[in-house]
Amino acid sequence: MLTKKKPNHVAIMMNGHLSYSKRYRVPMEKLYYMVFSKINEIVDFQIRMNIPVMTLYVLSSKAKNFENFPNVIDALVDFFEKLKSNKIIAENKVKISILGKWYDLPGRVVEPIKSVIEETKDYDSFFLNLCINYDGQEEIVDACKMIGRRIQAGKLDADAVNKEAIKDTIYSSYFLPPDVIIKTGRRRSLKGFLLWDSTNGHIHFSNKPWLELTRDDISKAIWEWQKFWVGDED
Repeated sequence: MLTKKKPNHVAIMMNGHLSYSKRYRVPMEKLYYMVFSKINEIVDFQIRMNIPVMTLYVLSSKAKNFENFPNVIDALVDFFEKLKSNKIIAENKVKISILGKWYDLPGRVVEPIKSVIEETKDYDSFFLNLCINYDGQEEIVDACKMIGRRIQAGKLDADAVNKEAIKDTIYSSYFLPPDVIIKTGRRRSLKGFLLWDSTNGHIHFSNKPWLELTRDDISKAIWEWQKFWVGDED
């Protein structure tokens, strides 16, 4: 199916967890361990299909007090602790970056995140971006603040501020915008995911919860992009 040009960057929103939990009667204590564990399956797909960059919307900043969601935090800590010893990451030189204000999370999850970032910082074969405590509007606000400080310091002329200047300042500045964006779950909304970079991406609504997303579903989204978007300027 994926014999044509392959995308450089595929982004996926991880949604539909609660509906999955209700349908299959998965207890909350177990649910988020399953949610985060599935990321490993996506990384394996990324490597097998030779997709340079994958970005996953793991956790939004909607819940301001994460200590009220111990099941989520416990599962996140467990995921990053195991990620440090994941042979697939090391053997395939997958660099892991965290987009969002992850440093505002409880300390018990911040430390393993720091460790994973440090251990993979020199890898450059594949790139896995995890959006954690992320808000697309806040990403742009933070970029504007940084540009404002540069102008105030005399390092940037206000008239020189353009699209490129903003792109160079957002969390995902190092990466090309996504070619394909896959929205899991039933709601047809991107919820501000990669708000600046999503302008020209092909959006595929899977109508499946994240935990039911298959490799064939991702391949289908890429095939749609290949068929309808590659070389099409309209």
